[in-house]
Amino acid sequence: MGFTDFASDAGLTIANNYLATRSYIVGDAPSQADVVSFKAFSGAPDAEKYPHVARWYKHIASHEAEHATLPGDASKPFTAYGPESTELPTNPKAAEEDDDMDLFGSDEEEEDPEVVKEREARLAEYKKKKEAKPKPVAKSLVTLEVKPWDDETNLEELEANVRAIEKEGLVWGASKFVPIGFGIKKLQINLVVEDEKISLDELQQQIEEDEDHVQSTDVAAMQKL
Repeated sequence: MGFTDFASDAGLTIANNYLATRSYIVGDAPSQADVVSFKAFSGAPDAEKYPHVARWYKHIASHEAEHATLPGDASKPFTAYGPESTELPTNPKAAEEDDDMDLFGSDEEEEDPEVVKEREARLAEYKKKKEAKPKPVAKSLVTLEVKPWDDETNLEELEANVRAIEKEGLVWGASKFVPIGFGIKKLQINLVVEDEKISLDELQQQIEEDEDHVQSTDVAAMQKL
């Protein structure tokens, strides 16, 4: 497991295969894993023979001034990193053929029509069940602030008028009166809404239609559930 060496053809081939799909030894940014591996090289690898290793080596070399400050464990040896298996493919062509194999039985040989019919029926049944499965309802928890006209506004009546609004997908929650200055308090009330059924803009407009009590409304907070 891990890198073996960066001198032999086998060791460099393992590293080249490993870095074919990666920019760094670990993660998506330079780290001490790259530093210890870089230091294990005696020099730059052959770019024609090991292009991925050469690319990585050149990139890490450009960060050489920062090596000491890069994150990670500098005490680990380079052999602690690399692929889980160091076994090299003995027949790359055979491996490519395996990758191209049709796993669903649609090769050149003609299939039994009954088998095809049964498979298609099962697939159609699966799709039907998947489409019929109910999707979770998107909801939001909202904290709404309702401001009165002045300190003489009856807040109990204001709140009663707000809670009197009933809509499908709307549930009123806890509330409190919060001082805002000059003896004036505002109503702060929680509500849960189903996103597809309730428009907050329309709800605020409906609350503000209570012109005897409500000066304005604001959404203080909103969180998806």
